[in-house]
Amino acid sequence: MRKADIGVIGGSGLYAMPGLEGIEQVALETPWGAPSDSYVVGTLAGQRVAFLPRHGVGHRLTPSEVPSRANLHGFKQLGVRFLIAVSAVGSLREDYAPGQLVVPDQLFDRTKGIRPASFFGEGIVAHVPFDHPFDPTLSDLLHQAASASGAAVHRGGTYVCMEGPQFSTLAESQENRRAGFDLVGMTALPEAKLAREAEIAYAMLAMVTDYDCWHPNHASVTVELVMQVMHKNVAAAQATIGQLIPLIGAGFASPAHHALAGAVMTSPDVIPAEKRAQLALLMEKYP
Repeated sequence: MRKADIGVIGGSGLYAMPGLEGIEQVALETPWGAPSDSYVVGTLAGQRVAFLPRHGVGHRLTPSEVPSRANLHGFKQLGVRFLIAVSAVGSLREDYAPGQLVVPDQLFDRTKGIRPASFFGEGIVAHVPFDHPFDPTLSDLLHQAASASGAAVHRGGTYVCMEGPQFSTLAESQENRRAGFDLVGMTALPEAKLAREAEIAYAMLAMVTDYDCWHPNHASVTVELVMQVMHKNVAAAQATIGQLIPLIGAGFASPAHHALAGAVMTSPDVIPAEKRAQLALLMEKYP
């Protein structure tokens, strides 16, 4: 199995990209169980890239059921250092219109605590910095790539992550707007937190599919509406990724790549052996 430096997680159609060569399906097992599906690994613009359908092929998993710890650990097993998340979102502002792309810079967590959000616990405590959940340099390159592809793209905004799987109530949508949030979705967390703990630089390409339900002149969000816009946006996302890969090139130093340095508070002599084994890959730089 050949390694990959760059990962992409999103819809199952993303990896059907022009120019992706030497494709192999890689099924992995992790200490956290099986990932959402097999990874599709290939070469694009001279770089090894690993794709993973977040909800499984055929969209089998709800946002709350996505095995994010297994997904991120699998990317780590493949050697991924830079991860692009492609996600459908609702817009909470007039100028972020359906059909457009957004590269957000902040996150707000309104999930309900039912999704495992850390690799740590059960005998070992770690606290990683998370003030900037999306890597700024990778996000800038992603915005540059989207612009170069000809897409209508915005840079910046706060993504509020809800539990789902139901869409927002009108009261929730209005409250999210009053709070100053820009986008609403169901998949960025705990994915971004786990990427940080795995020391993987993480950025998001958000595809606006609707105005949630706050907009008085637009229909309330439905699966049919979301899918119509998403099908149109897949080509834009693929074009953006195609432009991005050469920009990353040999990579760059990200603060995320040493997020665990000094993060563990637990005395080494009291960490359970089984937990050490479970975290061996993540902690290999910190014996």
